[in-house]
Amino acid sequence: MEVILLERVGKLGQMGDVVKVKDGYARNFLLPRGKALRANAESKAKYEGMKEQLKAQSLERKGEAGKVAAKVDGKTFTVIRQASETGQLFGSVSTRDIATLISTEGNAIGRSAVELNAPIKSIGQYKVPLALHPDVEVSVTIIVARSEAEAERIGRGEAVTVRREDAEDAEAEAEAAKARAEALFDAEEEEAEDAAAEEAAVEASADAEKPAKAKRKKTDEEA
Repeated sequence: MEVILLERVGKLGQMGDVVKVKDGYARNFLLPRGKALRANAESKAKYEGMKEQLKAQSLERKGEAGKVAAKVDGKTFTVIRQASETGQLFGSVSTRDIATLISTEGNAIGRSAVELNAPIKSIGQYKVPLALHPDVEVSVTIIVARSEAEAERIGRGEAVTVRREDAEDAEAEAEAAKARAEALFDAEEEEAEDAAAEEAAVEASADAEKPAKAKRKKTDEEA
């Protein structure tokens, strides 16, 4: 599909350019977000009539984006999430999460400004680009950790997770240790049972001898 760009779009062109893009990209992104119009005679005439207004609006948005950029460029934001020992998140960190995090500090940005190719799914430190305006791009650092203390360690470059192989080895060792402890407990329990049985047998034998001794004593006294 051919479209007329209503603003500069990275890797496509400048405002007013007529470019050919995939139908899905046009229908799902460029057209609904007001970044382009279908390239036909009617749209071209419409663009010419609104070109100056578009330029003025773009200039105004650029100024506002520049103010936000000055506040957030190079800044570090921390996201606290639950994760396994290997660092795998029980969930993910999305563009919406990052936009909300940055906006809560008074720097309103939309999720579309966060250029994240895929949701973050592991503990770590990430450099995330922000396209605040076609002509204003900055980046922020996102630290994903299980606690503030861990986030500080990640920021210092410390390793806070274990390799999957190490985790599996540790789990196997823990299971082996548990099995050894259970085996030892069973052996001790069996030994205690044997001792109790032996003691009971001795007591039973002693009880059996008592009547015999009493009978012999009585016979001796009668004699």
